[in-house]
Amino acid sequence: MPNDISYDVRIRRFDVTGSHREQQQGSTGRRPAERRKPAHRIPRNPTPSPESESVVSTASPVKTTAVSAEGVWKAYGTGEAQVVALRDVSVQFASGAFTAIMGPSGSGKSTLMHCLAGLDTTDRGTVHIGDTPVTGLSDKALTKLRRDKIGFIFQQFNLLPTLTAEENITLPAAIAGAKADPDWIKKIIHTLDLTDRLSHKPTELSGGQQQRVACARALASRPEVVFADEPTGNLDTRSGAEVLRFLRTSVDDFGQTIVMVTHDPSAAAYADRVVFLADGQIVEDMADPTADKVIDKMKHFEELVAAAQEAAA
Repeated sequence: MPNDISYDVRIRRFDVTGSHREQQQGSTGRRPAERRKPAHRIPRNPTPSPESESVVSTASPVKTTAVSAEGVWKAYGTGEAQVVALRDVSVQFASGAFTAIMGPSGSGKSTLMHCLAGLDTTDRGTVHIGDTPVTGLSDKALTKLRRDKIGFIFQQFNLLPTLTAEENITLPAAIAGAKADPDWIKKIIHTLDLTDRLSHKPTELSGGQQQRVACARALASRPEVVFADEPTGNLDTRSGAEVLRFLRTSVDDFGQTIVMVTHDPSAAAYADRVVFLADGQIVEDMADPTADKVIDKMKHFEELVAAAQEAAA
């Protein structure tokens, strides 16, 4: 029987006859193609039927939208080998809010973040950062957009080993030929408790300290949005909590917009909202998450997958 996952999202009926494979994020920000059954190849002029439509995110109305996607499709490969990672995804992320993106392995959550951030292209649909269209920009324009309007925090830290912590923090501004705001830099360094570590190189810092340097670097230019891809994935529980508390503080005290991909329910509980993906579609949108609520939701997804696989065996 073919591996396939389809969701009747209107009545939350799941017909699941397949399994997901692990999706991984490399330190370069590029995502390797996922192995999935190419049963959902993107049509040339897709007109989704009601049964196959993805859930359009309907969180509480937002005054300002920091990031948005409309009707986004993304596939890897061609022909019979084609793998569809995103299927007709429409979603908005509010300015000054903390949103987590979750889903089973292979659900498309990292692909969605990469398309939103301009790290990967879409096949169909549109993406905006504020009022700026991301879709169709040249490589040069995308580079400028990411430099001026987007901050990144990755699981692998991505610090330059030959530079000090302070030099890593101010590197984006130096590359852009701009001068970082010294008062703002001092403020985030103080908030992250890095004042005594500025002269240290990455090899002289713990993993938690390196990720805090990466957080400071991401916020140094006052970006419109910070994308965080599994920011606590390489950290112990205590260091991870420190990073998450800072992300929460950056939203509450600095008005920062955070979009975070995570598999950890405890991490998602720091967010204002959790968007759940499965098989490349948004299937749930949870406001005011708690770790228990997220765990229950993820268990529900897993139970439905297991039951359908058993029925298909």
